[in-house]
Amino acid sequence: MSEQKLSQMRVAILASDGFEQAELEKPRKALEEAGAKTVVIAPKSGKIQGVHHDEKGDKIAIDLTLDKANPEEFDAVLLPGGALNADFLRAEKKAQEFIKSIDHAKKPIAVICHAPWLLVSAGLVKGRTLTSYHTIQDDIRNAGGNWKDEEVIRDRNWVSSRQPTDIPAFNREMISLFSEGKAKSAGG
Repeated sequence: MSEQKLSQMRVAILASDGFEQAELEKPRKALEEAGAKTVVIAPKSGKIQGVHHDEKGDKIAIDLTLDKANPEEFDAVLLPGGALNADFLRAEKKAQEFIKSIDHAKKPIAVICHAPWLLVSAGLVKGRTLTSYHTIQDDIRNAGGNWKDEEVIRDRNWVSSRQPTDIPAFNREMISLFSEGKAKSAGG
């Protein structure tokens, strides 16, 4: 059954203050229920502040700081949205280096809402097809990406969705993509 579809898989969740609560917590729960070990990575230690759209949400504990995170120790990445979170991470050189390393290794990446900003700033979207929150479609197009207004899009090792209402489809496709990535890394 699917419970252990992702057993032994280590998933990095890159986030900072202002992350969209549902876009981190619901996919994280789906990953853990599928057997993955999730690790929340942020630029600073301690806790980061979540939001529900424009209102404060809960704080969550950081497992690892970005400066100590080695992309080679992870099998996949989840990038939750939240405009402040995504805007902050896109300017972090270490976050850009981390996501470039994951992408160059063809490991799976799941992004939702404003999270594709990091992919844009890391120079990774040229020629790729993805979706995002509608307000950043110009950024994706201007970076050479093919933006579509769809609930969920898979393009090679990426899965993307637009917003919290897309989470059920996002989770389904993320688990599917990550399990295919696990099979490839296991030589299967």
